[in-house]
Amino acid sequence: MAKAKLAVTMDEQILAEVDSLVRSHRFPNRSRVIELAVREKLDRLSKSRLADQCSLLDPTFEQSMAEEGIGEEIDQWPAY
Repeated sequence: MAKAKLAVTMDEQILAEVDSLVRSHRFPNRSRVIELAVREKLDRLSKSRLADQCSLLDPTFEQSMAEEGIGEEIDQWPAY
């Protein structure tokens, strides 16, 4: 995947922690620390959006929609 450069401004204490991770060889460089942190945050946000949308569903209604007409359609399903 192609990579792009960007400038990031952050609190000096956070940068000190990032540098500590690099010095302890937990990450090869600052860029990798920041890239992984952003990736993890984006993944968490994506999962929370799905959970938020699921919480808006009415379980009783969704169950009735799932079961509606299933008996009539079963004859049309291919044999496996």
